[in-house]
Amino acid sequence: MSSVQIIIIIAAFIHVVFESVLNFLNFKKLIRDKDFQPEKTKVLMDEDQWGKASNYAIAKTKLSLWQDFFSFVIFVPIILFLYPWVFNLWDTTTESAIYQCAFISVAFLLAIQSPSLLFDWIKQFRLEEHFGFNKSNTRLWITDKVKENILGLILGTLIFALLIWLYRTLSSFSDYWWFFAFSAFFVFQLAMMVLWPKFILPLFNKLTPLEDGSLKDSLFSLANRTGFEAKTIEVIDGSKRSSHSNAFFTGFGKFRRIVLYDTLISQMEERQVEAVLAHEIGHYKKGHIPKRLCFSFLSGLFGFYALSLGMSQVWLYEGLALKVENVGSLSTILIGAILILPNFTYWLSPISNIFSRKHEYEADRFARDAMNGGSDLIEALQKLYRENLSHPLPHKLLVFFHYSHPTFFERKEALESP
Repeated sequence: MSSVQIIIIIAAFIHVVFESVLNFLNFKKLIRDKDFQPEKTKVLMDEDQWGKASNYAIAKTKLSLWQDFFSFVIFVPIILFLYPWVFNLWDTTTESAIYQCAFISVAFLLAIQSPSLLFDWIKQFRLEEHFGFNKSNTRLWITDKVKENILGLILGTLIFALLIWLYRTLSSFSDYWWFFAFSAFFVFQLAMMVLWPKFILPLFNKLTPLEDGSLKDSLFSLANRTGFEAKTIEVIDGSKRSSHSNAFFTGFGKFRRIVLYDTLISQMEERQVEAVLAHEIGHYKKGHIPKRLCFSFLSGLFGFYALSLGMSQVWLYEGLALKVENVGSLSTILIGAILILPNFTYWLSPISNIFSRKHEYEADRFARDAMNGGSDLIEALQKLYRENLSHPLPHKLLVFFHYSHPTFFERKEALESP
């Protein structure tokens, strides 16, 4: 085992231990609160709902603990043996065909993710089924996974091939190939934001225009008075897989569209649906999407710059047990980065979540102003928590590290403040 591999394994171990500590602290709090419901939560849930929400959160935490441990156990042989074996056996050097390098790389990524299907299945057909959320069946689940992997293989191979081609074409006469390569990748991502709801999402779900009626009228009225020009509001048949509810808008500019889950419409009153949509519009009107895209672009650009530096380092390839012939191979080192970096970038996630929670507060305030008060959004949040059995009092350290949204009582307090 090389010193590079030792550092990677230690980083992964620290990552999983810290994650386990977070889950264990949350688990202890959930157990402690389960039989003695805090007084403040009684305005949100009755005793029976509190018990179900607590049991649901406990079950998810247990599964997460096992999944983190399993992921680490799988990661070690992958980084020590499987990754170097594949990329030393199959030719992905700078001399090999572009599509061959791309296909091998993407196929490898999909293959090493296959063990996680076990936990996906357990979550869907054991955990979600037990708590009454699962509406899927084995045939649909398998069909979804097959579609996801085929799409992943096709799209992944195309984008990898594009990156490899740009690197080989530009690196011979420019040291800034990484800038142009990532820019092309970013444009591809933007294109997918537009194409995804129109061509890919319909492969999994049915999207239909919201039927005429008072709900449609009130939602379009909201969109018009808030300056969010929407050509269509669509309903997605999320109920065929789960009874969880949600709403979102996708795309940007003239390509944006509002999407409501059919479960959301069935669970909420019109004013509550309108408040949820007002929150989503708030993200758009407050410029959160371009801000996130800008952050994503800058962080990705830095990542590609670091990648360009690593590609010329013989010691790095040797430290990863790769043959010296692989030096300068973009696909080889890019796969290594995808495997390794999450154990290091994990520690930056609280920073991203701080900004995300700030954006949620801003969107909530926008919705409050658009609805002439925060009561409708508070009622909508209450219903979402009850229907989804969301636990309102997770451990504060878990919230700090992982929650992209404030908790219910934090949002309620902010909405009720002047």
